[in-house]
Amino acid sequence: MPKVKYKRILLKLSGEVFGGKHRFGLDPAAMDFIADEIKKLRRRKIEIAIVIGGGNIFRGLKGSEKGMDRATGDYMGMLATVINSLALQDALEREGVWSRVQTAIEMKSVAEPFIRRKALRHMQKGRVVILAAGTGNPYFSTDTTAALRAAELDADVLIKATKVDGVYDKDPAMNSDARKFKRLGYMRIMRGLKVMDSTAASLCRDNDIPIIVLNLLKKGNVERAVMGKKVGTLITDRKSRRV
Repeated sequence: MPKVKYKRILLKLSGEVFGGKHRFGLDPAAMDFIADEIKKLRRRKIEIAIVIGGGNIFRGLKGSEKGMDRATGDYMGMLATVINSLALQDALEREGVWSRVQTAIEMKSVAEPFIRRKALRHMQKGRVVILAAGTGNPYFSTDTTAALRAAELDADVLIKATKVDGVYDKDPAMNSDARKFKRLGYMRIMRGLKVMDSTAASLCRDNDIPIIVLNLLKKGNVERAVMGKKVGTLITDRKSRRV
């Protein structure tokens, strides 16, 4: 079997991919597809932690744009990520992949609280750890949560899996001449490329965590990325010890 390049990963999933073609709610076919892609990684003994967005159900920032209190909207968005996490756990376990949901907001009836050492132990035992409810604080995005958890759990890479196959200089859906980047430095992201917020990029830079942005919906893409194949866009420093 070919050698795996990244043995422990933090997988950041966009909430919109859970909604399938409608990008809203939970689409059973989309859930099954995502679970199957994660199962491929577990077959290679990769340790996996997952952070999921909640945009398919509720996005706090959108609520605040309509006049809702920002903190209230963000808490609602965190609860949306818990719904997605429980749905993914169910889909994974129907595929025979054991998992644990841990939340930053305590809710003992449905999930464990996030405890770093416990999360590490679950991954070492082959369980997928799904990290819900963001950081537990308003004003922080799920991208920042992903970067924070990747650092806490000493992940080899942060894979941001969306519906777009990398980072472009402009929106490829709106511009036919959009140019895709194969590799970028963290500073380009921090200076305004709309990939993730600057806090998340800064955390990854400070902790030497490479970021790979790829299209989750292309079958086998995540698996190819962890094997070291050139997929999507790699964001890192030239002197990184992990690339």
